[in-house]
Amino acid sequence: MAIVKVLELMASSTKSWEDAVSQAVHEASQTVKNIRSVYIKDHSAVVKNNKITEYRIVAKLSFEIEPNGAKKT
Repeated sequence: MAIVKVLELMASSTKSWEDAVSQAVHEASQTVKNIRSVYIKDHSAVVKNNKITEYRIVAKLSFEIEPNGAKKT
């Protein structure tokens, strides 16, 4: 039986919402193993001088955890 854990993350980018999501997954993958999916819960942008200067997202990242002592066959 697989057990999946969910983390809520916030990320931003000066390029796009897609880039913000990509950065969130990339950064999380440095310490989290077995990432399975990412769900975008919310997105917003910072506007200065009538231009978008920062794209922000709130995402839920799911990953499978391995039980203690589990052996992969």
